[in-house]
Amino acid sequence: MDNILFSRRRAERFAQLLDEANGGRRHHVRSRVDGQLAPLVAVGQRLSVDPPAVEVNPDFRTGLRAMLLATAEREGLGTPAAAEPAATRPASTRGSLLPAVTARRARARGAILIGVAAGAIAVSGISAASENAVPGDALYGMKRSTERAQLALASSDISRGQLFLDFARTRLGEAAKLRGDRIGYSAVLDDMDADTRQGVRLLTAAAVQRAEPTSLDTLNTFVTGQRRAVGNLVDGATRADRERTGRSLVLLDSIRERSDALRAAIACGLPAPTGSDALGPVPATCPGAR
Repeated sequence: MDNILFSRRRAERFAQLLDEANGGRRHHVRSRVDGQLAPLVAVGQRLSVDPPAVEVNPDFRTGLRAMLLATAEREGLGTPAAAEPAATRPASTRGSLLPAVTARRARARGAILIGVAAGAIAVSGISAASENAVPGDALYGMKRSTERAQLALASSDISRGQLFLDFARTRLGEAAKLRGDRIGYSAVLDDMDADTRQGVRLLTAAAVQRAEPTSLDTLNTFVTGQRRAVGNLVDGATRADRERTGRSLVLLDSIRERSDALRAAIACGLPAPTGSDALGPVPATCPGAR
């Protein structure tokens, strides 16, 4: 109960501070959470002065629609409810109680779906505002949460693998803004390499399962562009940043080698690999290959 009350007071105080920052009536009170809320108030004021141009990602819209339709079908919205046999109901309620209860339930389910849709639309606006956030910014957590939501809506391992590679490109852009911040720069490259490995594992596994190299083509295109961009981070970097960047370059070289080995194994008809490592399936060498 205390936590609920504290959260409500915190939200009310945030609303007051935001109202004051936007020219509203000042409240002559101080709260011990004002210091914690100040960064959020600054973000809110900046968004109200210069609202971002929000464009909902088509894939997000498609996934949201599919989720809502699936929920509606599961909850029975839009289909008539099965009537309860009259003999099982009390005489005083026959013909009146069941339709009313059914209608209330349908309205409640509809309200839930509308709330989900409205919340998703609102979140998509905040997500657009967080696109340029970097670690340490107030909206960075929202940016990463949006990425997790995209993964949850992905329809296949190939789609998820491509998303992870997109996230690795995003981490690279963040790293470029954090050069000189040794700890922050290294942490972002760690996340970039982790996203890269996740995407590589999914795409190499898909190539082996399907015995065709289309996913490997996607992987090679990524490695070519990513290696060039990562290499650009070395220019003018400190010694510590160069050493950390070098590890990411080694990872990209290893991915290209794995992709080429899998492509050769698929071309010569080798059976699917039984072993795997951080980059996915480990292929055997084709007979006669060097």
